[in-house]
Amino acid sequence: IRPQQKRQKEQKKFVEENKKGDEVVTMGGIHGKIFSVEDTTVQLEIDRGVKIRIEKSFISQDNSKKTEIKK
Repeated sequence: IRPQQKRQKEQKKFVEENKKGDEVVTMGGIHGKIFSVEDTTVQLEIDRGVKIRIEKSFISQDNSKKTEIKK
């Protein structure tokens, strides 16, 4: 139970610290950049001018610090 509580606490902290400009991945696998942050939702820009609104709790990871492999 303890490790699960720790993961839940870390996930909650991660979700609350998201800010405009962070690149994230949703639980559904959608990659995007945070366009705006509201109380319980965020707007993700997934392509030029294409924005979607999702619940904060559905953000699963931060891609801002990951480096992309160039082809």
